[in-house]
Amino acid sequence: MAQSIVAHEQGPIRPPNEANSLLLRLTRNCPWNRCLFCPVYKGEKFSRRSLEEIKNDIDNIDQAVKRLITISQENGMGGTVNRDLVAQVHARHPELLPVAYWQYHRGETVFLQDADSIQLPVEQLVEILELLKEKFPGIKRITTYARSRSLLRRSVEELTRLKEAGLSRVHVGLESGNDKVLDFMKKGVNGPQQVEAGTRVKEAGLTLSEYVILGLGGRSLWREHAVDTARVLNEINPDYIRVRTLAIHPASPLYEKLKQGEFTPLDDDGVIREESLFLEQLRGIESAFYSDHILNLLEEVNGRFPQDKGRMQAVINRYLSMPGHKRELFRLGRRTGYFRTLGDTNNPSLAEAVENIYQQLQDRGITVDQYLEDLMRRYI
Repeated sequence: MAQSIVAHEQGPIRPPNEANSLLLRLTRNCPWNRCLFCPVYKGEKFSRRSLEEIKNDIDNIDQAVKRLITISQENGMGGTVNRDLVAQVHARHPELLPVAYWQYHRGETVFLQDADSIQLPVEQLVEILELLKEKFPGIKRITTYARSRSLLRRSVEELTRLKEAGLSRVHVGLESGNDKVLDFMKKGVNGPQQVEAGTRVKEAGLTLSEYVILGLGGRSLWREHAVDTARVLNEINPDYIRVRTLAIHPASPLYEKLKQGEFTPLDDDGVIREESLFLEQLRGIESAFYSDHILNLLEEVNGRFPQDKGRMQAVINRYLSMPGHKRELFRLGRRTGYFRTLGDTNNPSLAEAVENIYQQLQDRGITVDQYLEDLMRRYI
């Protein structure tokens, strides 16, 4: 009789670069859950999962790995988790699929969910991290989200202990370094606190990834948002800076502010001008800069400071120097998946496909802005 495997609990989100990671849920939802721009967890209550629950999940994952090996061996695959085995699992053992995907991608990374795993007591986190490393010795990286306010409740010594137990990286939603923007968006933290939280992570020897939301200041505070966010990051010098472009989801409280006229968003060109100023203000850091999200118009603005700063700015300048209609077509092609780089606009077949979409929108009386506004909300 086939062994029955109980699925482990998973939360709703993770960073894009953790797509191949095992998702292990330590907490449910967000302890703050007031940010205006965020549609996730609204109406949900925050809770900490018990140590027993988490240990049971780790045991279930261990049993799932062993079951995958058995299935592989029974089907002449030598115990490996390859593409054929994943397809078989998808069809016959869907409860094993998350672990199968993880093992297919070498089983080396783990992401601790949900929005703020640092909320758990340090002793419990240490026990969980050590158990993960014991059960799965091939793990090379364990990461988590953390709020700056939660990090401020942890000493450098406590964070160092978590690193020694196996935690590798902390993802922090900086969003902005400007206090007016942070206050309006109800982030629950100010610029100096963001600096202190990030500094503690770095001092503990953990890798730090800071997230910035382009356009978060809207039309009224775009300049302050760009300058002060860069200033805060200059003080922290994180390992990674990852940008996301603001898209206002109807489920977010910011949508009501938009309807009431209390917030006016930037258009795409305004966001790119803001990003240009933001990049120009980033100085004296050695961070890697990533535009790794479909919401970002210029995905190719990637590189490392200081050596790639000029090249990244050149991409922005190239976009802003394009004729208005060509910028509009690029925006349409980028959001619909035809274009990834500015150079793709010179590909005749891709350009023709985008022109066809543009003409269809024109025939239906729909502007590119209207179409893209709806499309971007689906990407959140």
